[in-house]
Amino acid sequence: MTMLSSIQCNPVFKRFYERLKAQGKIPKVALIACMRKMIVVLNTMIKNQESWRGEVA
Repeated sequence: MTMLSSIQCNPVFKRFYERLKAQGKIPKVALIACMRKMIVVLNTMIKNQESWRGEVA
């Protein structure tokens, strides 16, 4: 559910999702790829004790 909202409101994840769909991925596969990207970004943020920076993700 979080990723569905992020795809609509967050420009970083929206661009990533749209790019995957343009490459021919089915929407569910693109959604799962975005979820994985979010988990990697969040884990890195926790590890480095950083806050969200949209231009880097």
